[in-house]
Amino acid sequence: MTSNTTGSTPPSDPAPRETLPEINTVTAEDIKASLKAGFADFLARPLMSGFFGFFYAGFGILFVWILVSLGQLWMIIPAIVGFPLVAPFAAAGLYEMSRRMQQDESFGWSDILTVMANQRKREMGWMAFVTLFVFWVWSYQVRLWLAIILQDASFSDFGGFLNIVFFTPEGWTFLTVGTIAGALMSAALFSLTVVAMPMLLDRDTNFVSAMVTSVRVVTQNPWVMLTWAAIISVTMLLSLVPAFLGLIFTLPILGHTTWHLYQRAVQPAET
Repeated sequence: MTSNTTGSTPPSDPAPRETLPEINTVTAEDIKASLKAGFADFLARPLMSGFFGFFYAGFGILFVWILVSLGQLWMIIPAIVGFPLVAPFAAAGLYEMSRRMQQDESFGWSDILTVMANQRKREMGWMAFVTLFVFWVWSYQVRLWLAIILQDASFSDFGGFLNIVFFTPEGWTFLTVGTIAGALMSAALFSLTVVAMPMLLDRDTNFVSAMVTSVRVVTQNPWVMLTWAAIISVTMLLSLVPAFLGLIFTLPILGHTTWHLYQRAVQPAET
């Protein structure tokens, strides 16, 4: 029996899969050089760079004020600890500034803000969703641990909450569980975003490929990237102490540095 194939349409070729970029070996010297370049970028445009740090710090102060106004005093410490989780998205404008400075492109406020506004409709919007979702999960888990571990505790003010957390066995358990879970979530988000957001600004790619590339950078350079994560964490947490104001300076420097570290970790796109 012969089949009639006359007029049949040949199968179309599948869409080509996106080729992921090659990953370079990153050393401690790369971190040092990136920090130097990031600091130079900050000094080159201190007002514009500081604006992003000021905006981020202002949002943190507003967030704490809202918690106090709503009487959610127990949420202040977890919010402060989880606040750095959204820093990579807040630094998107800084990545674009470093990209343009590296290519000797002139730019003004409208150029950077326009790029950021346009990114909301592109893949960067999905990255923002991932970041904010992780922060929401973190907040929900803290509320859950509070109900399970400190269920019988009562506190009417922030001082009472601190007393329970730091000077009771239940509080120590709450801190231990929160620290471990927070570290795991921070490590996961760091792996997904450390070079993903700069990569989305640098080349035409999708957010999944950017996250996969970011994870590959971390897994192929674990100890160096762990060092970079520690530098970010310690610097950010210390910057929160003076009423978030340290972020006006540290967020821009870390953001510019992240761009230069991305350039060293990921092979440039083929042209």
